[in-house]
Amino acid sequence: MKRFLLISCASLMLFSFTIFAGINEVITGIKSGDAAQVAKYFDNTVEITLPEKSNSYSKSQAELILRDFFANNPVKSFTILHQGDNAGSQYCIGTLITKAATYRTMIYMKLKGEKQLVQEIRFENK
Repeated sequence: MKRFLLISCASLMLFSFTIFAGINEVITGIKSGDAAQVAKYFDNTVEITLPEKSNSYSKSQAELILRDFFANNPVKSFTILHQGDNAGSQYCIGTLITKAATYRTMIYMKLKGEKQLVQEIRFENK
């Protein structure tokens, strides 16, 4: 029984670390303005909201949209205001400061299989 509890606790800790690794990698990608790093965690379709447009895009289109956004808005900093998880989903709300503007940023990820995948990213003017 003790062995079962030990294995269960270890598995849960490893699973939790794996889940949070996804959102932390996405946050790191946003902090560095690296669209390719963020896109590694995109689902097949991703909703992207920018001040001038909002739509659902395929994984490859979403990466191009994000790459263009970062090219036009070089990142200065990203500060996490709130981060959490709920029933297999994770989210992060933060402030993205670029050379052009400041954006309230929201990232929403959902567990698909054994991997957290980005479902939605929002960049709204502050």
